[in-house]
Amino acid sequence: MGPTGLLGLLLLPLLHCPQIYASKGILRSTAIEEPSKAKDFCITYNSTWTTLPPTYTNATFYKLLNLGSVWLCSPSDVPSGGFQDMAVIVMDGNCSMMDKALLAQKYNAKMLLIATREGLPAPQDSKSSPPTIPIAYVKYGDVLNMAQVFGKDIAVALYSPPLTQFDFSLLVIFLISVFTVALGGYWSGLSEMEDLRPSPSEDECEGRKKKDENVTFTPLTVILFVVICCVMLLLLYFFYKWLVYVIICVFCLASAMSLFNCLSALIRNIPYGRCRISCFSKSGEVRLLFLAAFCIAVSVTWAVFRNEDRWIWILQDILGVAFCLNFIKTLRMPNFKACVILLGLLLLYDVFFVFITPFITKNGESIMVEVAAGPSEKSEKLPVVIRVPRLQYSALTLCEIPMSLLGFGDIIVPGLLVAYCKRFDVRTSSSSIYYISCTIAYAVGMVLTFIILMVMKTGQPALLYLVPCTLLTSSVIAWRRKEMKKFWNGGSYEIMEQTDNAVNEENSITGEAQEVQ
Repeated sequence: MGPTGLLGLLLLPLLHCPQIYASKGILRSTAIEEPSKAKDFCITYNSTWTTLPPTYTNATFYKLLNLGSVWLCSPSDVPSGGFQDMAVIVMDGNCSMMDKALLAQKYNAKMLLIATREGLPAPQDSKSSPPTIPIAYVKYGDVLNMAQVFGKDIAVALYSPPLTQFDFSLLVIFLISVFTVALGGYWSGLSEMEDLRPSPSEDECEGRKKKDENVTFTPLTVILFVVICCVMLLLLYFFYKWLVYVIICVFCLASAMSLFNCLSALIRNIPYGRCRISCFSKSGEVRLLFLAAFCIAVSVTWAVFRNEDRWIWILQDILGVAFCLNFIKTLRMPNFKACVILLGLLLLYDVFFVFITPFITKNGESIMVEVAAGPSEKSEKLPVVIRVPRLQYSALTLCEIPMSLLGFGDIIVPGLLVAYCKRFDVRTSSSSIYYISCTIAYAVGMVLTFIILMVMKTGQPALLYLVPCTLLTSSVIAWRRKEMKKFWNGGSYEIMEQTDNAVNEENSITGEAQEVQ
């Protein structure tokens, strides 16, 4: 097994990652003298106290009174004329939020905004009756920015666009996943054709090297692999804050090598830069050396800026697609029996650690979700997902960057079956019927996953729907074509067939000899 395969096996167990949402809204500020000039800021509020309109056109604007560093904890903090139906900004601290709200309400304020220097806490429920005026937390830095942009004469309103379950980011996720699975399977088929094609004598060593880079799973190694997956997930659950950096390093190495393998397959067809240079008693093509430097630079850039959610998801998705493509092409399933064992066991693994473990853990959280999401919001996240930011404008897209996520395992595991179908098509010259059918089944499984996701309104283990779709479709095609025995045994069927043919030929020769005698 090559280094890319070893590094990839360390990342495959992490198949699911949830999305975390909070109660957030939007503070729209505008200049009173110039209403067309407006800007939105993030706020947090208690939705059980206040219902915000879905658009700012339906919201009521109030003139803003910025009290600067005033805490509003006593009547002495109130201006002599009261608040005169205005929105008021005060500082957080020195007294409770409820004391500030009741005081603001008493002196005729229509809205209370509490500026915080660190984070945006959510207004908590209390035993006493909630105030009738809207209350929200806003960042102190946003207050300064608002004053700098609009000056003193400002009008503000609160609103919160509804967050629909479907978002076009899901369509992007769908296209990425289906493209990766289809291309990975097709690449595996091309590799199979190269293996079957007789190699010239001068390229014999290179052809043998390409074959050595591929890894073939047997039923026994499949079972051992799933056991290793379980052990790794449990280790991450108990030692997350240390092992997360190990996974990040592994991802950087594996993705850089995978990106190099994917791009080098394209560059080799370009008839330029083939001159070679020697270094440390070894030689290499100039173009491949530059490509290696580029791939390392991309991986290092991701590692340095991995927490810049605004744009780093693009690099992570590029590296993730390359990792999945290389893994699907490199790791070969010998027959359909091994595919059934692998996909079946990983399906049980996924369902157990997502749905069953909440009944076992002390906090009632599933092990898979806690590992994938991290112990806290500030902890490092595991780079084992394709991420696409939600494209619908809402309070979440303003306050943070909510992502639609799909684990690498949800691409790689079904992709191994698609790759086996493509290689079987190559060996049997079956016009890609298995490959096309399995790819379409994967796409149907993804659509089903998204539908269940929107209906259940909670994260789903995608393998629960992808595995049955792909396995059943492949089985039906093999049964209809009366090739189930050949499809089930894969390469071993060919060996058995060749042995039977040899035995039959030997028996016929023996029979002819006896007739001659």
